[in-house]
Amino acid sequence: MQSYTIGQAARLLGVSPDTARRWADAGRVATHRDESGRRLIDGRALAAFSSEIAQAGTGDDDAPYTSARNAFPGIVTGIKLDDIAAQVTIQAGPHRLVSLLTREAVEELGLEVGMQATARVKSTSVHIDRT
Repeated sequence: MQSYTIGQAARLLGVSPDTARRWADAGRVATHRDESGRRLIDGRALAAFSSEIAQAGTGDDDAPYTSARNAFPGIVTGIKLDDIAAQVTIQAGPHRLVSLLTREAVEELGLEVGMQATARVKSTSVHIDRT
């Protein structure tokens, strides 16, 4: 499973690295250290925490507004697979995006909960890029 540094997690959560570090220090999200001593957050733990803070709100009233033709880098927080169709949920900072696509597309991208991905939004379509 993919792990993220504090800086990467902060970018995915839409907060500063200092905020992500404070949350980790307070035990709001579990971390572990790699061989070089860097603190890392497991992808599944980050996905769960991302959904949790999005529901509670981060208190960031200065969040940027964007048009419909934007890319939203984030973390995959949910995947529902059917025989043919699939639903992928990405938490990109305060934004929760859901894309309906084929099961084959999800499998070709190798998408998993906790993985970094980018939702690309144009009109009413949400496209997923593995990043």
